[in-house]
Amino acid sequence: MISTTIDQEIKKAMLAKNSAQLRGLRAIKAALLLAKTEKGSSEEITEETELKILQKLIKQRRESADIYKQQNREDLYQVEEEEIEVINQFLPKQLDRAEVAVIIETVIKQSGATSVKDMGKVMGMANKELAGKADGKLIAEIVKEKLA
Repeated sequence: MISTTIDQEIKKAMLAKNSAQLRGLRAIKAALLLAKTEKGSSEEITEETELKILQKLIKQRRESADIYKQQNREDLYQVEEEEIEVINQFLPKQLDRAEVAVIIETVIKQSGATSVKDMGKVMGMANKELAGKADGKLIAEIVKEKLA
């Protein structure tokens, strides 16, 4: 489980006085705690849920970093990039575009999809197959290309 590793890493970052690492780790811990205490959630969150939370954190930071970059706020952009780097350490290796395309082709064959009208069905299966291994935007882009 990621949550137990995070606690140990926070201690290491505090001892090393690594503020960038510490900031990213605390963001992860806060998001995981929030997920645990949400109404209707079970006592323990699954590893799959943890991965979804981490991906959400990265997506939020990427969006913020893009805005900061557009506004020439290099200082704030750098903070977001550092946190993305820290969060990425806890995600499985991300697949590159070619690897994702191969998996999506297999999913399309399994689902019997033939046109863009079947995109929803393919996306559902592809997202399950590639959970935590690829960005949703990339998956959607490739599925659209393959079905067009």
